[in-house]
Amino acid sequence: MTETSIVLTGAGIGQGIALGPVLRMSAPLPEPEATPSTRTPDEEKARVAAAVQAVAADLRERAGKVTGTAADVLEAQSMMAEDSSLADDVASRIDGGTTAERAVFEGFGVFRDLLIGLGGYMGERATDLDDVAQRVIAALEGRPAPGVPESDQPYILVATDLAPADTASLDLTKVRGLVTREGSQASHTAILARENAIVAIVGVAGADELAEGTEVILDAGAGTVTVAPSAAQSDEARRRIAERESALSGGLEPGALADGTPVPLLANLGSAEATEKAVAAGAEGVGLFRTEFLFLDARMAPTVEQQREQYVKLLQAFPGKKVVVRVLDAGADKPLEFLNDAHEDNPALGLRGIRSLRANEDILREQLTALAEADAATEADLWVMAPMVATVEETRYFVGLATEFGLKTVGVMVEVPSAALLADRVLREAAFASIGTNDLTQYTLAADRLLGSVAGFQDPWHPAVLRLIGEVGSAGAAYGKPVGICGEAAADPLLAVVLVGLGATTLSMSPAALADVRLSLTRYTLDQARTLAEVALAADGAAEARDAVRTAAAGFATPAAP
Repeated sequence: MTETSIVLTGAGIGQGIALGPVLRMSAPLPEPEATPSTRTPDEEKARVAAAVQAVAADLRERAGKVTGTAADVLEAQSMMAEDSSLADDVASRIDGGTTAERAVFEGFGVFRDLLIGLGGYMGERATDLDDVAQRVIAALEGRPAPGVPESDQPYILVATDLAPADTASLDLTKVRGLVTREGSQASHTAILARENAIVAIVGVAGADELAEGTEVILDAGAGTVTVAPSAAQSDEARRRIAERESALSGGLEPGALADGTPVPLLANLGSAEATEKAVAAGAEGVGLFRTEFLFLDARMAPTVEQQREQYVKLLQAFPGKKVVVRVLDAGADKPLEFLNDAHEDNPALGLRGIRSLRANEDILREQLTALAEADAATEADLWVMAPMVATVEETRYFVGLATEFGLKTVGVMVEVPSAALLADRVLREAAFASIGTNDLTQYTLAADRLLGSVAGFQDPWHPAVLRLIGEVGSAGAAYGKPVGICGEAAADPLLAVVLVGLGATTLSMSPAALADVRLSLTRYTLDQARTLAEVALAADGAAEARDAVRTAAAGFATPAAP
């Protein structure tokens, strides 16, 4: 490294390398002036209605061109734009004499503050609402919405953060990487980067200082941004990029360690429409199918028939393969009008997951009915699990109820430390356990994973989190029952090896991460994976664990097969 090179650090997504010039996101629109309108209220309201209609239509069109998380959030944003309560608030401000632009700015701002106050899932939607407001104001002013600028050349996009609409509009043939000042490894930007196989470094403190056109090297594995690299550094980056691309093009073989130990690689999916991408990426099945997409933003629960149709579509894409479906994980931080929309001061510790479903058992019974009927009509190997299980009694309840409906393989998610600590007893009742590392990390470190001020604690490399995962792995081995990982930790290629060393028998992730993890597994034997796990557990913190494992891994990694 030369003395003139500046290196910034952040949280890397995956193991990719990227090289290119900085392209900065356009600045947000200025705050509209608070001046009296020169138009009539009816004229201003008509302008708002036209702008909202145009923005909502554009967001729906964008949603139709993408899949996964991006599609879900874009569709939700289009609904935000047309929300009747927002429209009433904006109209009342216009009646008071303000301009359409100012009314939208103030009205959306009030709702934004409300969402932030609710926290959790709803707090996360505040950023999405900001993006919608900017788009409506831009439409009113007759100017392009702030977002990703166009470029004829490949680039590294630098921004404060990215809204889902921004990510969905990225030209994947041009963008080589992302750098954001805000965000964590569990943020929307990080998740969308993984889904689209984009090299990204989030939470970079010096991102605002990166000048347009400056060449940078992103090393996601190291979490670094090298600014104005030397010619030698750029050449080395190009060599590593070419080497990695060659290694990743080796095929779609089943996941396995260097000694042949099988580690099935499964996909995390948010809708039945995303199955094609998972199959193309070589997913050996589905390790987490989130059923929330059927329920969120709905005014009433979907019928058994509506649910069964989607489950059949999912299962038909994986004949003879394992498909793990999580029943509805909602309530509290994901309030549903028909489930539980009561305000809770601390929704992360509230009535959510299995707790909420037990309080509304008819909804759970209908979901289990639809799953059982879909299972009978298809040839996939359906597994069903409950979210947010904290006790042995909750395990016994869910397993008993699901079995009553004829479902054959019933398990639980381990996301709460109590379930991990009692994993030996939980797995006496359940057929399998699936560890959700995002929530397990937030509860272990007492840090809301959607709260930016404590994002630094949201790191699954922390030895306390890894020790809990090891408890579940040991219990699974003792009872001969599978232990899967379905949180974002499984998408980290090196951490994935550590997780296998801790006893994980399958790994599930976004389809775009499968190739990197498949390649990483081929570099280590099971004994080496267990050694790396011991190294991580011996560290005092997340950063120390990551660094220690990297150092140890460099000593005995097996070169990937050509």
